[in-house]
Amino acid sequence: MIQWPRHPMGVPSVTGRRELLDLAGTELAARHGVLFHGAAGIGKSTLVASLMASLAVPAQPPGTVLHCSPAPEDARLPFVGLVDLFARVPESCLEALASEPRAALSAALLRDREPAGDRSRLAVRVAVLDVLRVLAAAGPVLLVVDGLQWLDEPTAEVLAFAVRRVEGLDIRMVTAERVADGEQPERLRCCPPDTVELPVPPLDDGEVAHLVRTVIGADPPPGVLRAIQDTAAGNPSYALELAREAPRDAAALGRPLPVPRRLRGRLLDPMRSLPRPAQHTLLVASAAAHPTLTLLRAAGLPDPAADLADAERLGVATADAHGTVRFWHPLIRAAVYADAPEYGRREVHALLARAVTEPVEQARHLALAHPHEDETTARTLMSAAETARRDGTPDAAFELAGLAALRTPADRPADRADRLLAAAEYACDGGQLEEAGQAAGTVLAGSGSARQRARARVILLRNAGQALEGTRDLIEEGLRDAAGDPEAEAWLHYWAAVRGLLCGELEDAARHARRAARQADRAGDTDTRIGALATLARVRSLAGEPVAADTALEEALALAGGADAGPESWGLIRMRAILALDSDRVTEAGERVTRLLAEIGEFAGIEEVVATLVALTRIQVRAGHCREALRTAAHCSRTLAETGVQTAPALYAAALAATVGGSADEARRLAEQAVRASEADGDRLFLLRALAVLGQAELLAGDPQGAAAAVEVLQRVKQLGEAMCAADPPLLHWYADLAEALVVLGETDAAGAVLHDARTRVSGEAPGSVLAALERAEGLREAALGRAKEGALRLRTAVDRLRRLPLPVELVRTLIALGTVERRSRRRSAARTVLREALETAKRIGAAPLAARAWDELARLDARDRSGETGAGESELTPTEARIAELVGGGATNREVAAKLFISVKTVEGALSRVYRKLGVRSRTALAHAMAVAVLASGAAVAYGDDDQVGPVPQGVTVSQPGRVRTPRAPDTRR
Repeated sequence: MIQWPRHPMGVPSVTGRRELLDLAGTELAARHGVLFHGAAGIGKSTLVASLMASLAVPAQPPGTVLHCSPAPEDARLPFVGLVDLFARVPESCLEALASEPRAALSAALLRDREPAGDRSRLAVRVAVLDVLRVLAAAGPVLLVVDGLQWLDEPTAEVLAFAVRRVEGLDIRMVTAERVADGEQPERLRCCPPDTVELPVPPLDDGEVAHLVRTVIGADPPPGVLRAIQDTAAGNPSYALELAREAPRDAAALGRPLPVPRRLRGRLLDPMRSLPRPAQHTLLVASAAAHPTLTLLRAAGLPDPAADLADAERLGVATADAHGTVRFWHPLIRAAVYADAPEYGRREVHALLARAVTEPVEQARHLALAHPHEDETTARTLMSAAETARRDGTPDAAFELAGLAALRTPADRPADRADRLLAAAEYACDGGQLEEAGQAAGTVLAGSGSARQRARARVILLRNAGQALEGTRDLIEEGLRDAAGDPEAEAWLHYWAAVRGLLCGELEDAARHARRAARQADRAGDTDTRIGALATLARVRSLAGEPVAADTALEEALALAGGADAGPESWGLIRMRAILALDSDRVTEAGERVTRLLAEIGEFAGIEEVVATLVALTRIQVRAGHCREALRTAAHCSRTLAETGVQTAPALYAAALAATVGGSADEARRLAEQAVRASEADGDRLFLLRALAVLGQAELLAGDPQGAAAAVEVLQRVKQLGEAMCAADPPLLHWYADLAEALVVLGETDAAGAVLHDARTRVSGEAPGSVLAALERAEGLREAALGRAKEGALRLRTAVDRLRRLPLPVELVRTLIALGTVERRSRRRSAARTVLREALETAKRIGAAPLAARAWDELARLDARDRSGETGAGESELTPTEARIAELVGGGATNREVAAKLFISVKTVEGALSRVYRKLGVRSRTALAHAMAVAVLASGAAVAYGDDDQVGPVPQGVTVSQPGRVRTPRAPDTRR
């Protein structure tokens, strides 16, 4: 790569441009030129400056940078670009030229009188080329022209002449040219023949958000950020200008996004020459939600097509073949609207209110045409808001209800508060949490009505999402306000039940749910009663009472009107599916949630969609649809990204999908994020799930280090579950995972205690998957205790049970466990059979981490076959036993081994007894000798370049590189 001297320009932000910048650097190393092109403000100059900064490294000999940035007024001034480019060229370079070229160039640079005639123009070209050659002989030369579109024509001609003749010279050129959207550069002739053209694309919404946060130093309200993103349309310059003057509060109802005067002037200058009728047509079009020629005619405009034809010639707006009016850029539309006087905007909205027929848009125009208090207008707006909510457009419903509150006369404070609360509810539906909280908080602070204050608290509780742990005071204050009002009491008891469910206070949750159902029944509030019964069903399910859960759920469904009752039944259908999933009816669960997702479509709020996607991810994971689970979890994350937040349930879903279809590292990273989010929210329900997934991710490695981390996490799951009095099927699965991790560490007694505890919690209605999970852990424990035959028998029982269930992921896990036990017991043929089945099944369902585990086990089996060992003998050492043998063989005491491996001394003693038996030794001295022989054999094998072991290696000890026995690493205490 050519080295350049440091460029004097600063280094602006390259948000969203790193790949393009890297590509430009690569191309500039291989070519003579790079040309950035794109619309005004798209970031061309930033890229030019950043590219120069990225090339700024010490150079020997130093190079030369010739730079110019012409402005619009420069285009009419001959050779002004050349003057700027040659400002840093030493006079000595000109003095070395022949007399005629030197005189012509001096004149062009205004250092002497100008010679006349065509010969003079040729002399300038020759002189410039000669100077570039002189500079290139001393070091690399970089020509930078930022703004080719405004380069004066004489300079452009000189550059076009020179750059065609730089072949073989150490000269590069970086340029930028402004072009209209979809157009190509017009000044490519000013660049070297091999110049690469790099279009600069718009930023995506996430990149715009990052840029805006960087500039204003804080997160703008979500609604304001969305308006900036929509209006800037990916143009970073426009986004920054808009962000600097954007409102900092969420209450911007009915107000357009401010467009800075300087920006308006730059964009609208071409419009000033249009006739007044054409300017009026553009204003009407800018105010309409969906402008068309038909609508403009209905608004009383005589010839909008002709007006738009004039605007099209100036690059402002156009009408397509279908009559739809489109501005060339959303910011032009915003600028046209913002530039009009207030009375002009009101007149336009009045015209449109009479012209449109769609009720929601008509109401919006009516409100903006009459920006004063008027009860008739407020009622019209509320009716339209309710229509918008039914139509599945909560954002529009929020805006209209907010406008209705603003238009409500001051002598009707109760109506104004009710309308503001409705706006807050609609904002919740649309995921506009800040706007919802602000509206509800306004009512809570100012309303004299206890019922309205209770309703405001309910909105704030809903707004808290999963973070309900710190809302106890809010609920208790609400219950005091609601005293004597059965309906309001039902609301608050319902939220107290939800809080108890999430915080693991199951008995309190059940008590509040029953109270909410009774009060809602008294008040005739069917919706709240349904919600209370659904919460009671979930609590009973967690407590391991499936019959009571089904009873409550069926009662709720009957009240809702059955499974086809629309939005009222959505949450109940989802819960029914989860109960079916926990009972191993995976196919039924999948069908229910898939139908539900298709039904809710675009009509549900963010909460409903995310909850359904999380449920679907859980079902797909258990059903072995690993690739689909990854896609569903990604869809869930994208849905939430639009709101600017990421919740614990969505992170949990992503981590869960990664454990089966991604990688252990990715699953661990996402699960840790889900744990932190759940802890921040005080959400113990999802904390349990997130911790369980983290434990599963740690177990994927199958070694003591991962097992130690898994034990730490899963012990916490067990403690939380017991504190919550939970006993549902997922918790029993996690008990099995904990026992398995303890077995890997050699803590067989502790594993036995966990399994005994789990068995006492298993009811007669326990699903087959729970029994299989416990049998898998019990089989592994039996094998670890030296009872390989009994262990394999339990594992085969689990395999047979799982073959009757649609749970391929669980089947693969159990097959791998069985194959591992068979391999360590020298039953190679049996091991190979089950491990191959595990590998093929894992590959078919897309379970990448499990496929890797199965492949590793097969590789170990093949390695032992190649070593020439035959026949059945004592069982192979487990990873933990091998590590203990290595440490004891090296002279460590039992207590030192226990401290090193973070296990008990009793566990070391038990494992050491098994090691003695498997290796056929009777003392620590004999063990040390056996381990030393293994090390020497390893060294001999490597010395002779042979994969087979040389010498009598103790059976069960695997050797690898010289001087080491292949054993797992000790647990990492930093994890």
